[in-house]
Amino acid sequence: MSILSAPYFHNEEAAYAYVESKLWTNGPVCPHCATFDRIGKMGGKSTRIGTYKCYTCRKPFTVKVGTIFESSHIPMRLWLQAIFLISSSKKGISSNQLHRTLGITIKSAWFMSHRIREAMKSTDVTLFGSNGGDVEVDETFIGRDFTKKPKGSPIGRGYEHKNKVLSLVDRNTKQARSIVVDDLKISTLLPILQANIQTEARLLTDEAGQYTNRYSGMNKHFREHGFTKHGSGEYVSKVDPTVHTNTIEGFFSIFKRGMKGIYQHCAHNHLNRYLAEYDFRYNNRVALGVNDTDRADKLLRGVIGKRLTYKTIN
Repeated sequence: MSILSAPYFHNEEAAYAYVESKLWTNGPVCPHCATFDRIGKMGGKSTRIGTYKCYTCRKPFTVKVGTIFESSHIPMRLWLQAIFLISSSKKGISSNQLHRTLGITIKSAWFMSHRIREAMKSTDVTLFGSNGGDVEVDETFIGRDFTKKPKGSPIGRGYEHKNKVLSLVDRNTKQARSIVVDDLKISTLLPILQANIQTEARLLTDEAGQYTNRYSGMNKHFREHGFTKHGSGEYVSKVDPTVHTNTIEGFFSIFKRGMKGIYQHCAHNHLNRYLAEYDFRYNNRVALGVNDTDRADKLLRGVIGKRLTYKTIN
């Protein structure tokens, strides 16, 4: 049977029950006073679906309070459909496609997709490269950064007008982490690397100057630093075949195909959420034993405490 035939994708009561089972594993909890033992479900004819009342603070609530669903008028079943579509689409799904598929306005689809991306943001602060593992580091450029080159100004050559992304991939855990950066100076990148990578790790990069010039001193900050010379056609070290950045290049290939082919344009202030989306799917991919349903469930468990309003999103 198709997963899209599941009752919670079509029935509103079933949708609320499914979300409650994922977010309230030990029963309902009042988001106002954190009480869990003096709560009753309201069942009047005019009562909204999924409404509970806390008899400690006397306030009503639903599972939506304190999540990305709060104050949304879109039915919960459509939220679950959108979550599944976004989490299961390898390169993403556009707001136009969600608008057509779910039967909601394109403005609602755009806002909904950004709130879902916000839920995809990882709260894991585990350092990469534990036990002396390998961590690949590389940067890429995407779109145009209008905060540095406003519309109408000459673009010029080079990459100054581009959005800059720094990504890390831990070969042992097979996890990726991406950050939007203002520039590629070593003074900007080094603190980020030190905050995300263990000192005992082996750092693997290309021959970019910010990593290999005599001022960067990567060997001083990490156990070892290996790099390949892409400019000379070397993509795997001839001395040590484990020295390469092919894993992270593969991650970038998925990211760029999605950004250029599906989303086509991304403003600088929204790029962090798009990166969270691609990091999330990469870190919860089929190759790691996570199927589409498991990935959607994990995304659903991440909606708490990540409310995003239309006023603050821009």
